[in-house]
Amino acid sequence: MMSGIKRDHQRFKQIVKGKIKQNLKKYISHGELIGRQGKDYVSIPIPQIDLPRFKFGKRQSGGVGQGDGAPGTPLGPGEPDEGSQQAGNAGGEHPLEVDVTLAELAQMLGEELELPHIQPKGSGSVQSHRNKYSGIHTVGPNSLRHIKRTFKEALKRQIVTGQYNPEDPVIIPIKKDHRYRSWKSITKPENNALIIYMMDVSGSMGDEQKEIVRTESFWIDTWIRSQYNEIDIRYIIHDATAREVDQQTFYHTRESGGTLISSAYRLANEIVDKEYPVSEWNIYAFHFSDGDNWSGEDTKLCVDLLRHDFLPKLNAFCYGQVESRYGSGQFIKDLLENFKEEEKLITSKIESKEAIYRSLKEFLGKGK
Repeated sequence: MMSGIKRDHQRFKQIVKGKIKQNLKKYISHGELIGRQGKDYVSIPIPQIDLPRFKFGKRQSGGVGQGDGAPGTPLGPGEPDEGSQQAGNAGGEHPLEVDVTLAELAQMLGEELELPHIQPKGSGSVQSHRNKYSGIHTVGPNSLRHIKRTFKEALKRQIVTGQYNPEDPVIIPIKKDHRYRSWKSITKPENNALIIYMMDVSGSMGDEQKEIVRTESFWIDTWIRSQYNEIDIRYIIHDATAREVDQQTFYHTRESGGTLISSAYRLANEIVDKEYPVSEWNIYAFHFSDGDNWSGEDTKLCVDLLRHDFLPKLNAFCYGQVESRYGSGQFIKDLLENFKEEEKLITSKIESKEAIYRSLKEFLGKGK
């Protein structure tokens, strides 16, 4: 049976999770969780929950039942220590930081946004190998000796040969009694995923727009990782030209200049062709821009690249248009006009951080 302490601890964890889910929309809209991300967990500040604890007073400080007293002495709180109070008319807030695994966070995200589980395409062509202990052998290393089976064999042998004495049940295994664990290698097909992030870093994309991209990408990562065994992530930035970069550069690059969106699509398509066979990988592309392209001719090139080369290889292509005072916002209109019936292409307008919540639902809500 579960002990009272464990039961109370589980109940407290459920309360904490309830608080996180209650404020999840706020966490999604703001990037405060990203800086608290570890390898497998996120530290989340939860206000208005305080862990129960003992509070000890100062020694020799007096109080109820302590020190000298006289009839008529009031039993009440003592005077506060000098200098211990600050100006103000409200109680302080004591936030509690709790560690939540990324898997738990993904589950909360799925429940809050009512996201369907992703249906991977293909039959899982990527093979993983692992060893499974599935049998017993008469030979093997001492590190794999099966103690119970060894003594069982020794007991059987002593009973058969008449050496076993119930009054003095001493069992001494000999070499031929020894039994060892054995294993076999199991090959298991797995569905793996590639995520390609593309971002416009031209002069019209400011720090606010990049922060929106950074926050939304964190939640996209969290959800897709919960749906697949392995994830590869590639980052592409572009202005008039495109180049592949690492995650740090992707989120913190400051560049200026014009915009040729086709350069990013061409590079992403080349990466897929060279390194990720379509039959073995579930591929997702996310492009974030303010919708400003250099020319109508380049927009036509983008449409051709998507229709004939890139889109057929993808599970989903998601275009997020981040509102900017300097961007024209035309590109999303061009995509919607040219891909009216294309289910793989999903667009979303992200006017502000508060719109990230809705945008995630639009990108991930179809279970692609």
